[in-house]
Amino acid sequence: MQTALEAAILGPRGANPLVGSVLVDAHGRILATGHHRGAGTYHAERDCLTRALAAGVTDFSSTTLYTTLEPCTHYGRQPACTDLISDAGVRTVLVGARDPSPNGGGVEVLRTRGTEVVDGILREQCEKLNHRWNEAAGQQRIFVTVHLAQSIDARIAAADGTSQWITSETSREHTHMIRQRVDAILVGTNTVRTDDPRLTARDERGALTPAQPLRAVMGLSDVPEKAQLKQGRPEGEGWIHLRTRDPLKALKDLATTQHNGHPVKHVLVEGGQSVLSAFFAADLVDEIFLYTAPLILGSGRSSLADLGVTTLTEARRYTLDVADGGPTTIMDNDVCIHLQPEPKGAR
Repeated sequence: MQTALEAAILGPRGANPLVGSVLVDAHGRILATGHHRGAGTYHAERDCLTRALAAGVTDFSSTTLYTTLEPCTHYGRQPACTDLISDAGVRTVLVGARDPSPNGGGVEVLRTRGTEVVDGILREQCEKLNHRWNEAAGQQRIFVTVHLAQSIDARIAAADGTSQWITSETSREHTHMIRQRVDAILVGTNTVRTDDPRLTARDERGALTPAQPLRAVMGLSDVPEKAQLKQGRPEGEGWIHLRTRDPLKALKDLATTQHNGHPVKHVLVEGGQSVLSAFFAADLVDEIFLYTAPLILGSGRSSLADLGVTTLTEARRYTLDVADGGPTTIMDNDVCIHLQPEPKGAR
């Protein structure tokens, strides 16, 4: 199971949980390892079994499958993992954590089919791996990733309002990689008026990617008719205005929206200050990519506004996230730090 956990953290966080799987033979020798690579890709169990087949495994009757999260029972972009395991003929499955989402219940399904299932292997570690995804699932809301590009002194714009570009081209390319795997990008109405962003996802050549995220604007003010994000497909298909300042309501509205044929389950919040502060204050941030550029502005717009924290014990605390390439990356002269909220009760 430890090997499965190590495989799981290779994947990206988002609409689906991080999951790793390992297939071993009757002697405990590893036959294949798999992990989930994001929405629409093979689930960890399917990835593992597919790799085993490619390695020449044809008889699964004496194999054991380890998986950090119970196999899903849901048919979405990928088939149910419970069916794949049953069809392959795997007789024993060792599970780390249960799935709190509506896709759970795989342990019981497999047992009713005669599969031997051992539950709770390294449960604490497996649950900790996806503690924020579990919380989002429990709250029946979508997963929230925050993009924060700032100067050393935590400014997102200079005193005259200019903000393009604080960070490097490499940092911006990384942001576009994140944009490609989310369902929606969210900014506030003030950011639309000030920066007029396109909120598109582009590849390394600068070309639009085939599947574009939903462009979402949060706030009470009208979106200018000539705003770049309004160009193209009509509202509800290419962009949407969430007329609220409440981040939880915005998430619930997004969750009822279909885009590219699928419900919105993962949003990238890019700003500005008021929107970011609202999400942080409400503890609705599940993942952070913090890009810090080597410049000091001295004055200008701060990354975040007052969050109501008056003493150190009330501080919002975060921890380095080892998933998806590791916690720190140098991007030209910028430093990108990958963070997630500290698990509740960690202190």
